[in-house]
Amino acid sequence: MNAKREHWGSRLGFIMATAGSAVGLGNIWKFPYMAGDNGGAAFIIIYLALVFTIGLSVLLAEIMIGRASQSDAVNAFKKLGPGFFSIVGYMGIAAAFMILSFYCVVAGWTIDYIFAFAGGKFSGMDGAALGQAFGGFISDPVKPIIYQAIFVALTVIVVLGGVANGIERAGKILMPILFLILIALVIRSITLPGAEKGLAFFLAPDFSKITGGTIMAALGQAFFSLSLGMGAILTYGSYLGKDAKLGQSAWQVTFLDTSVAILAGLAILPAVFAFGMDPAAGPGLTFVTLPAVFMSMPGGIFFGTLFFLLLTIAALTSSISLLEPLVAYFSSKGFTRTQITVTSGFLSFLLGVPCSLAMGIWSDFTIFGKNFFDLMDFLTSNLILPIGGFLIAVFVGWVITPRALKEVCGEDAPGLLAKSWIFILRFIAPIAILLILLSGLGLLDDLQAALGL
Repeated sequence: MNAKREHWGSRLGFIMATAGSAVGLGNIWKFPYMAGDNGGAAFIIIYLALVFTIGLSVLLAEIMIGRASQSDAVNAFKKLGPGFFSIVGYMGIAAAFMILSFYCVVAGWTIDYIFAFAGGKFSGMDGAALGQAFGGFISDPVKPIIYQAIFVALTVIVVLGGVANGIERAGKILMPILFLILIALVIRSITLPGAEKGLAFFLAPDFSKITGGTIMAALGQAFFSLSLGMGAILTYGSYLGKDAKLGQSAWQVTFLDTSVAILAGLAILPAVFAFGMDPAAGPGLTFVTLPAVFMSMPGGIFFGTLFFLLLTIAALTSSISLLEPLVAYFSSKGFTRTQITVTSGFLSFLLGVPCSLAMGIWSDFTIFGKNFFDLMDFLTSNLILPIGGFLIAVFVGWVITPRALKEVCGEDAPGLLAKSWIFILRFIAPIAILLILLSGLGLLDDLQAALGL
């Protein structure tokens, strides 16, 4: 089976595809409003410190597991260590499938907004009218599902092409386009009259605004922005050849992912400040506040269309990586790539339908007090991914440490950086991820109260 395993055509292809996996709606949609809601530059400094320590360490651990095993997310753990840890792979594949289902719903919204902007649908609308338009669209029982189906089809088409001819080729094309669009939007944003207020908010830190909540928000964003714990990075790592330098590759992926987040902030927040909008508008920043900003600026139709094209590209590079872990796992069971890709894509679409309807006609149907969309998000983001990330850190930091160091360092003796990596995986990352888990479950405040903090 391993002799026939697909591999990347080049190291650049791996970097582009893996960075594309990490770069998604979380970077361009979530990061700017998280920064806006948590004090701007002070949040960003904390985020950068955490993403290049804890985030980078767990990312390298995932890549290492994949490359060392040359296997899918489940069998990788069986090959390298005790069979118990294969639960991490099963959890990752389940999370990837669940996330893909509701991720494609939101990605479908971005496709609709491309056409809406390009067609001038939002011309003359103010913030209130745009909010009503967005609410009316996502609550429609048919239209969002059509766009969801289109996005699922795009994802399936790319994955059907295979690792080198599908995923790698898409990464090499889409990622440069993504950066070019981002840079164009940044130039437009920072040259707007009044943009200097947004630049100061984004670049000049006010450390008096830092709270425990700021640190937790930065920690959670650092973990989730790199697509950790869902088997995607591990699967991509399994297609690497033995000559790849893992530490360097992990650093480059982290750098590219973080660069997109910072550029997205520079593209969005100065424009928001220039037109007197609220930078802490939350998720509505993207689909309500930003359209209002675009419609207020010269060339707004063009730049609005460009922005939502950017979002769609970012979503596509991530959705590809969400589907691939399922393909890799079921390929080991004897199924063909075509069979797995088409079936998984169709099933994820079906699971996404109630997620879409939860925004409208099924909004009153709740499980544990959450609609179906929020339930899928809660189970993956607050439970499965943190537990998976925790176990990955423990697995590499404590269970297979000698093998991990040999895989990363080769025949060289582990240096300071390698030893620091293991130290973070052993002591810092598990505690940090445990805090993310407790925070997501709403138990962090109870813990702080019990400890008298």
